[in-house]
Amino acid sequence: MKRHAPRLTSAFLYVCGALIPFAASAQAPDTIRVRLETAIQHALEVSPEVNITASNLDFAQAQERLARASRFATEFSLQTAHAAAPGLRNIPSGVSEDNLYLHPRVRNDWESLRPLNRFETSLVQPLYTWGALQGTLEAARQGVRVEEASVSKKKSEIALRTGTLYYNLLLAKQLVRLTAQAGDILEQAKTEIRRLLDEGAEDVDDADLFKVRITEQEFLRRVVEVEQGLRTAQSALGHQLMLPETTMPEPEEIVLEPMSFLLDSLDNYLRISLEHRPEISQATAGLAAREAQIRVARADYFPQLFFGVDWRITLTAGRFRQPNPYVNDPYLGRSLRAGIGLRLPLNMAQTRARVARAKAERNEVRHQLAAARQLILFEVEAAWRNVITARAAMEAQSEALTISGEWLRTEQINFDLDLGDTENLVDAVQANLELRAMYYERVRAFNLAVLRLWAETGWAGVGPPALGGTLPE
Repeated sequence: MKRHAPRLTSAFLYVCGALIPFAASAQAPDTIRVRLETAIQHALEVSPEVNITASNLDFAQAQERLARASRFATEFSLQTAHAAAPGLRNIPSGVSEDNLYLHPRVRNDWESLRPLNRFETSLVQPLYTWGALQGTLEAARQGVRVEEASVSKKKSEIALRTGTLYYNLLLAKQLVRLTAQAGDILEQAKTEIRRLLDEGAEDVDDADLFKVRITEQEFLRRVVEVEQGLRTAQSALGHQLMLPETTMPEPEEIVLEPMSFLLDSLDNYLRISLEHRPEISQATAGLAAREAQIRVARADYFPQLFFGVDWRITLTAGRFRQPNPYVNDPYLGRSLRAGIGLRLPLNMAQTRARVARAKAERNEVRHQLAAARQLILFEVEAAWRNVITARAAMEAQSEALTISGEWLRTEQINFDLDLGDTENLVDAVQANLELRAMYYERVRAFNLAVLRLWAETGWAGVGPPALGGTLPE
């Protein structure tokens, strides 16, 4: 038994030390059990990041409504003025009030002020703008599409992050169970050493027991790290789900298992990604918006036809309307002007500069769209190949774990029959512990690779129901 008990405990230390970053605790006072789909759905509903992006969408929609409303009565305003105005003095007797303008002695009486109220209304309705109104509306519409794609992109990020945290927690729960089993093995090693010491075995001495006790203290330290790490991972998912501080999430699954997923051809995923990735929709809408803005800028080269109305009325007590068309009283009267007009900016240099600026912005977005296509194709292919690699690693690890299980059972049977070697049994136990821990790592890596592939393809028809897709069964 000499030298083998410490080797047995070192297997446990490898398992705990290598996977502590994934660990968490399940000892919260209140828990809520969630599945992957419900966790993603809840995260999307409560995420402030999504709400921030959605606020930009609200702004874009308001801009569209403004552009739509601007097609009619582009300029329509009411202006009022209220002040003090003079009355009249030297009014001759027996003269009609509407003929006072014929008497030159009539004067303004500034010692007798009266309230003055003026109301002015103006209306401008464009009739033909060479595409300026339509271009403005189209740019606003495409701006809404840009922000909708931004919301979809943010949701994709939140969904992938939530899925990662979910599987980190599920892996941590699995490692906690493995930790308990490793602790049982350590106790068995101590018991076996004490038994051999009591029996006076020649190849076992007190040094072996001291080594195991020292290893036990290291084990206890690692257990605390595992537990606290598990609490951290559980808290991370809880914060992502915006749960109260006293409530911790628990995965419904008991065992970390690989997703049931049938990998399709790379060409199919590439096609899906180009159709559904929000970056493509965002760049396409941005390009259409820039094209519309070019049309708006070019419209200033031509005169715009409009219909206009101006109406004004001024009222002052103590003054009288004079019907003569050549007589104007600034303190009393009304006027109306209506007709068709043309409006043309005469600074063509500024117009050319605005058109050139709009074209430059259009070209920038066009290049962004081309770059986005190439980047998306690369990301999807990398994610697709990563699924293949992760699946191969998981299957190889599963086969290795099966083999180690057969080896361990063989050594246990031989040891019970006094036909086995203690060193071989310790090696078999250590290999089985290490392979089990590594297998759960590989399962987690495979599941995250599948989530990544779904995210890179835009979650279109192949993603979690929370994003409109369907998880394959």
